[in-house]
Amino acid sequence: MCPQFSEDDVEEEQAHFQHVVSTFQQYARYSLNANNRRRKDIHTIPLADRELLTKLGYGQKLKDVDKAILANAAFLNKIVESPEIFGHAIDADTSEAGNGAPGPRAEETAYEHAHPHTHAHSHDRPTRPSDPRKGRYRPTEFDMDKLRSTIKLFVRDWSRDGKTERDLCYEPMKKALEEHFEGKDRSTLRVLVPGAGLGRLAYDVARLGFACQGNEFSHYMLLASYLILNRTQSIDEHTIYPYIHSFSNVLSRETLLKAVTIPDVLPSDLPPGSNFSLVAGDFEEIYGAEDTDENEPQAGKWDAILTCFFIDTAKNIVNYLRVLHRILAPGGVWINLGPLLWHFENNEHEYPSIELDLSEVKELARMIGFKLYDERTIDTSYSSNDQSMLGYVYHAAFWKAVKVSPAE
Repeated sequence: MCPQFSEDDVEEEQAHFQHVVSTFQQYARYSLNANNRRRKDIHTIPLADRELLTKLGYGQKLKDVDKAILANAAFLNKIVESPEIFGHAIDADTSEAGNGAPGPRAEETAYEHAHPHTHAHSHDRPTRPSDPRKGRYRPTEFDMDKLRSTIKLFVRDWSRDGKTERDLCYEPMKKALEEHFEGKDRSTLRVLVPGAGLGRLAYDVARLGFACQGNEFSHYMLLASYLILNRTQSIDEHTIYPYIHSFSNVLSRETLLKAVTIPDVLPSDLPPGSNFSLVAGDFEEIYGAEDTDENEPQAGKWDAILTCFFIDTAKNIVNYLRVLHRILAPGGVWINLGPLLWHFENNEHEYPSIELDLSEVKELARMIGFKLYDERTIDTSYSSNDQSMLGYVYHAAFWKAVKVSPAE
């Protein structure tokens, strides 16, 4: 059964959705203003210093960044040009260019990604209430940071440049999945990927022949994945400039202005009979209810669950693991990879946040009814730029966990 929402919940969801759409639409204005700040700063330094910058071609670099911003904006506007797709109404005065945008509601159970053949993504709430506004919504830096992160995630999930990072994360998970079900008819095995982001891991699992469903909460991720999965007709159809938003730790003008083409594969090119879907909504609301829609039963119905950089999005990790255990079939496998960057630690909304260390998470999993195998550490980055002077490496925890007993 779908979760029930009050009128206030629906209004807040609608307002938040409109704010996300407006953030996409106002990307160009916001980003060009930020670049213009650099131009203004030039006039605050001595004339002799300005002349040296001119010789370096700094002014031309700013012009080139402007062009890249406009190219990104054209791509982002494609994402939010069809408001009727998910049924959200968009107020005319919130639109920068008169465009609407698709936007899934948290309570919607699912939408199918359409392909020629027959087929069956973090929380993005701002740090202040998402109340309806009169007139055009002005995106905050928090909003724009979410959008810039989405652009970088296109590189991770759907470009050739992201292959090395994808392979570090996704390949061990896919290999573990294939080995666990070796010799089985994959088309009969249901695999869930919560926190699906832009959908590449779920797509790859479907390409392997499993019946795969992704789940994602973030409007940014859902809007962006819809364009890639449903409205992209060719490899390298889109060009983005993901690294232009910060001038720090940049090796050269070429690395700053590097163009990335997406996608590296044609998302519609799934084998005939593939079963691939994406459910929009909060993981606990969709899969955690004790009563489930009889047409989409959850308890004990998933043969495998793949969580990649996901479990640390929990407010209450105990409930996350209980839900994972409850919806797995007896003997089902949970394959995990990721850090413990607890998303709600020290949050300004004062949401509850249970923050365990790795040994506690593993012991909790055993207490709930999992038996862990193949525990190891995989060093990986997340949406990194391999040509930057700065990089972060996660010592990510990997394991396979089999459901061996009912949760207490």
